[in-house]
Amino acid sequence: MLPTIGWIGTGIMGQSMAMHILKGGYALNVFNRTKSKAEALIQSGAFWYSSPHEVAKHSDIVFLMLGYPHEVRDTVHEILKSGEHTLPVKPSGSSPCVIVDMTTSSPSLAVEIETTCRKQGVIALDAPVSGGDVGAKNAALSIMIGGDEKTANDLMPIWNLLGKTIVYHGSAGSGQHAKMVNQTLIAGNMLGLCEALLYAHRAGLDMDRVLQSVSTGAAGSWSLANLAPRILKQDFAPGFMIEHFLKDLRIVLEEARQMNLTLRSVALAEELYAAAVEQGYAQDGTQGLYRLLNSL
Repeated sequence: MLPTIGWIGTGIMGQSMAMHILKGGYALNVFNRTKSKAEALIQSGAFWYSSPHEVAKHSDIVFLMLGYPHEVRDTVHEILKSGEHTLPVKPSGSSPCVIVDMTTSSPSLAVEIETTCRKQGVIALDAPVSGGDVGAKNAALSIMIGGDEKTANDLMPIWNLLGKTIVYHGSAGSGQHAKMVNQTLIAGNMLGLCEALLYAHRAGLDMDRVLQSVSTGAAGSWSLANLAPRILKQDFAPGFMIEHFLKDLRIVLEEARQMNLTLRSVALAEELYAAAVEQGYAQDGTQGLYRLLNSL
């Protein structure tokens, strides 16, 4: 019998991810702060509950796909409130229930959550993803997992509904550390991408021809293939919002400071994305950096 899945957070990516699980044959319980963002799931057969507490109470495994670390901490606290977790009580000797945080969050928070959950007989995994809205819609995400290895392996049927690259990285927080590596790479790549397109534009080149030339050579990247065409169309709708990416960059810089590591490209990206937020581009996609640089 398949476990009942709880899903908390049905935003740009979470909605598509939850839909894949529902279509995979799992009973699905959902909650989102704005109910309208869960309507497509409800219409497709998901059960709506009015709080994370209620979702957890009726689910065997609860997935979180939220925006910020404080939202993750508050949601887990609600699930575990009063010192007794609200997930279904399992028969003696069976596997504990599971909370899977797929939010890009702080590695130290992942360790904190895992420790707190373990004391109450609940397993916590951190499993952030990369691939943006396109990867979520196409079930082609890269999933980076930290926490209990056996549980991570047991969830493989669910991972396979969501992604194409599933990698276990180690103990709690390891998945989040791997995601910070991913965000560090993106930070430098997005700066180069936006500056390169500005250069091509100011040089009077045909932008589509430029992309044809550079996208399949040594400069090719996911961002170039997926986000550069959006920039040329002046499409700055979010696959991943600037305000969330800025949060990630600040996590990277904080973790780097704790490791006595200086990441100059990330620091520059953080400065520029903060300026983009100040200019009103917080809810643009990360490609919205082009708008800021074009105005300087």
